[in-house]
Amino acid sequence: MKTANSSLWVVLLLLCGAAYNLQAQSWSFTGSMETERANHSATLLSNGDVLVAGGRQRGNYGLKTAELYNPSSGTFASTGSLNTGRNSHTATLLNSGEVLIAGGTNETNNEIACLASAELYNPSTGKFTVTGSMTTPRCGATVTLLNNGMVLVAGGSTSSGTVLSSAELYNPATGTFSATGSLNTARAGHTANLLANGEVLIAAGGNATSYLNSAELYNPSTGTFTLTGSLNTARAAFTATLLTNGDVLAAGGENSSNIWLASAELYNPSTGRWTFTGSLNTSRFGQTATLLTSGDVLIGGGNHGGSISSAELYNPSSGTFSVTASLNTARQDQPAVLLTTGEVLVPGGYDGSGSNNGYLATAELFEQ
Repeated sequence: MKTANSSLWVVLLLLCGAAYNLQAQSWSFTGSMETERANHSATLLSNGDVLVAGGRQRGNYGLKTAELYNPSSGTFASTGSLNTGRNSHTATLLNSGEVLIAGGTNETNNEIACLASAELYNPSTGKFTVTGSMTTPRCGATVTLLNNGMVLVAGGSTSSGTVLSSAELYNPATGTFSATGSLNTARAGHTANLLANGEVLIAAGGNATSYLNSAELYNPSTGTFTLTGSLNTARAAFTATLLTNGDVLAAGGENSSNIWLASAELYNPSTGRWTFTGSLNTSRFGQTATLLTSGDVLIGGGNHGGSISSAELYNPSSGTFSVTASLNTARQDQPAVLLTTGEVLVPGGYDGSGSNNGYLATAELFEQ
């Protein structure tokens, strides 16, 4: 009887643990943004607040408004406005604590235009000020903060659709952009990850004719790009996440045949090679990927024939994806930010349901 009771307690403890994990891994609504938006940026500030800036709505391709999320109160409040309305721009937290907003798109004379302009958000004043412009207007470029404090801008496309191989550096000390070495392959919609050795991995994306599987490394010391191992699958609109072990996880996306991908692969900086790992449970593109404090990667939302709410977790130890709690609202074109609390904030996006023209003001928190 003692053995049976002991076994029963073990089972009960396991069940309680499972219930606890299920409860911990959940999504809950938090305060809503003051403005519905998608294709906006969300940046964790040094004080723990989150800056949400720009984005688009139906018929408005360049929102100027910005707001701050306070994790303590769970509310959003307006802050200073951008000098130039923009969506699909980049937002980079500088070592100074300011946020560099660069490029993106807006509408000029009823035509979508890529932007060269950039501006800085100062959390102390709550204002945006214009800084130097990029040497080339860019849509779909990547921006990476280097270990030396400079910011690398790579690739993208122009308003005419020309895909770029050029790259440039932003110097926070002078507030100017200047050219650096060019990519070996012109690309847009690619990813960029700062590796542990200080180099930047540029991967996949697309050019004027097809999606790419090539990848290259930027060396800040020489200012040059060199080719590294190619991905096993050409993909764009995917996510690339630097893991705690230094590898990079590339997941999902779509290929040149516009087929949504479930496959995922890992880049090993030591070997310069990509190898397949476990596949997503749901093929998707345009999703978010967030490295959690546990070391797992949270994949959420995206597009699978429309906005989806499903989410899953990648475990680097097992190399597998497992389904986790779904978002309360299907959404795509939304950002995700890991808060200092360990929660993940997902604000806004597009759900395609027709409510608010499909653009969302709601925000959710994922609890580990």
